[in-house]
Amino acid sequence: MTSFFQRLAERRRFGMRPGLDIINRLTERLGHPERDLAVIHIAGTNGKGAVAALCESILRAAGYPVARYTSPHLVRVHERYLLNGAPVEDAMLEAASREVEEAVLALEATPEAPEATFFECLTAVAFVLFRQAGIRLAVLETGLGGRLDATNIVTPLVSVITRIGLDHCDWLGDTLEQVAAEKAGIIKPGRPVVCAAMPDEARAVIAATAARQGAHCIDAADAVSVAVSHSTLAGQTLTISTQERTLPPTHVPLAGAFQVENVCTAVAALEAVVACGLTVPDTAFVTGLGSVCWPGRFQLVTDDPPVIVDGAHNPDGARAVRQALKSCKVKAPVALIAGFCGDKDALAHLRILAPVVKCAWGVATSNPRSLSADQTAGLLRMAGIDAVASSSDVRAALDAARAWARANNGVVLVCGSLFLAGDALTALDAYPWPAARRDDNEWLTNPATNYAATLDSAHSVQVEP
Repeated sequence: MTSFFQRLAERRRFGMRPGLDIINRLTERLGHPERDLAVIHIAGTNGKGAVAALCESILRAAGYPVARYTSPHLVRVHERYLLNGAPVEDAMLEAASREVEEAVLALEATPEAPEATFFECLTAVAFVLFRQAGIRLAVLETGLGGRLDATNIVTPLVSVITRIGLDHCDWLGDTLEQVAAEKAGIIKPGRPVVCAAMPDEARAVIAATAARQGAHCIDAADAVSVAVSHSTLAGQTLTISTQERTLPPTHVPLAGAFQVENVCTAVAALEAVVACGLTVPDTAFVTGLGSVCWPGRFQLVTDDPPVIVDGAHNPDGARAVRQALKSCKVKAPVALIAGFCGDKDALAHLRILAPVVKCAWGVATSNPRSLSADQTAGLLRMAGIDAVASSSDVRAALDAARAWARANNGVVLVCGSLFLAGDALTALDAYPWPAARRDDNEWLTNPATNYAATLDSAHSVQVEP
């Protein structure tokens, strides 16, 4: 949308450079906007984006001006920056990007300064945007890892670590313990950390890190009880209890058993925020859970035939998809449309899904790192799945898969990459976010009178065991 973002996209060629020196120097030139934020900071291998979306939706339902920064985007970069529930508007993003670009150019003109990475620049834009909007409460998702992630210059109200698995092994390590150690790097002295359900070896690393930091470690599964009374592809009805509250049966428009785990984690995180001094009534939990928008994650996009779009891109994600099909009682034959980036363990992913897939189409995604359609089709066949390469685009594969599903009373599953999920949502005319709604932005001129004071007070609280 802007020449800055076009130039910023070129920085992808410099890859990832974990470390906090450049982002610290960049935000220093910007006046450290991140220091004015009260943050829920989320790391993890799978589920962190959903937890971010759930937390943001509930806080917004409680009446707080709240921002959200997540990655990657499905279709437009605007999605990474939600201001009170709506993607940032062009003019505001343009202004923030200009401010960041000036700071980047000034920084890079200094002796021996390395070039700021794509993600560092995007993160700096988030901090500037939130300052420009006058928002001080934010939900931040890490981009990669945690310890050296560009978002990890904040002091959070609460840190959250979702389920740990093996992904980005070149950067984070090839054992669960090594990956967990990197994710646990977001834990800050004296600030509580919520630990989602995860393998015991990863949990032990997080608990040990929390103990060293003097941070109260909250096990989400112990802090929150969730019972499922109804589950379909359109969502599920949950009864949620904590030490502080029992909510009435609540419909959550996120399908799959793995989303129950994410709901549990988000509720535990917000109870920790409540312990810091913010007020979140039961009605906000019910409204926020019921209205959450997190597209491309086991999302039922159309009914005739059913088309499910999911961004799962690693073996743990594939296991979650397979379990979600089971929990939603999907017994129909599955036609798979698959596409992957080249740095993913696509074959392991496909072997997990293979027992439930009858036929498949391999496609390329709209990402420079994508495998070709032929490469993906070859991996599908190696996994034991009857597959063809769709050499044109995702639309052609969707047309073919939907025709097959209608003829065989089946369902279509689109899976393998968030970039593919975005491509599919666009092709199906299911992109969910309209332009920012003016009625949602009244807080820009009339914020809650106790907002800043409440956040300042919350920042000073240490939550005891």
